[in-house]
Amino acid sequence: MEQNTPAVIAEYWGIGLFIIAVLGLCAFMVGASALLGGRSRGRSKSLPFESGVIGAGSARQRFSVKFYLVAMLFVIFDIEAVYLFAWAVSIREVGWIGFWGAAIFIFVLLAGLLYDSRVGALDWAPGRRVPKER
Repeated sequence: MEQNTPAVIAEYWGIGLFIIAVLGLCAFMVGASALLGGRSRGRSKSLPFESGVIGAGSARQRFSVKFYLVAMLFVIFDIEAVYLFAWAVSIREVGWIGFWGAAIFIFVLLAGLLYDSRVGALDWAPGRRVPKER
């Protein structure tokens, strides 16, 4: 199988031009920010600033493990949207087999969500304390 080099170049010139343009734009933005960026130093420049609110407390504040658990569950259940979007785009090609495959996929995800809810993985606040009877 012999490839014609000019034909290959003609086929991929757009991709090469795009890559060169992206690299040039990145170099321009980094160079412009280095030339135009402020260099002032001061006490207020080194303070962390988030959404118009000056931070209070230590940056080394500990978070509950529940926070990370809920974040992981969000990522896991958010990825399902990617798979369901791909299924929705190709619904005509996959037909009923794809429909039932997606239905099983959604059922497994709902079973996992129900299980997480039952074991308390989705509870944000600590449970209520029941007063001890004397």
